[in-house]
Amino acid sequence: MQITINNHQYEANQGDRLLDVARVNHEHIGYFCGGNSICQTCYVKVLEGSELLSALSEEEKAILSENLIKAGTRMACLTTVEKPGTIRVVSAVEEVRNLLETNPVGLGGYAAVMGWEALVKVPDTLRLQAGREFDLWQLLTDVIGGIGDAWKLVFSAFCGCSSCEEKNAATVC
Repeated sequence: MQITINNHQYEANQGDRLLDVARVNHEHIGYFCGGNSICQTCYVKVLEGSELLSALSEEEKAILSENLIKAGTRMACLTTVEKPGTIRVVSAVEEVRNLLETNPVGLGGYAAVMGWEALVKVPDTLRLQAGREFDLWQLLTDVIGGIGDAWKLVFSAFCGCSSCEEKNAATVC
């Protein structure tokens, strides 16, 4: 199956989480919590192929506002590829990067909208998180791994070379 994340095309298998496809390919999607649906940095907007993805979960409904859902927003850590076809998504962090490059003045409005949409779901999100059980050690490991992956992306961006794909941990610019 073909999946395009932030205008880069990759292969995906049935059952793959969008987040995992992004991580394996070092694509620009937030995942500070390591994919445990806590940090809410893995928002993606589905541009094509929403019918090929898993149904909206109760966790996503608790975290995403109605406006974000209507706009096609999903959480990459909670969304899996279910059917063959073409899927196209853009991450929230990529949307911010695009705004910064093309319309920096629009960043304030974007931040206000996203902040408000998160704020209206705080009570539902808190209820959801309070009712979950976590393996603390696994959670810490996932968070540290997620932050480490984020730093690799930052280093790669500042390095300025496309050879820093980090597909090999020993790769250095």
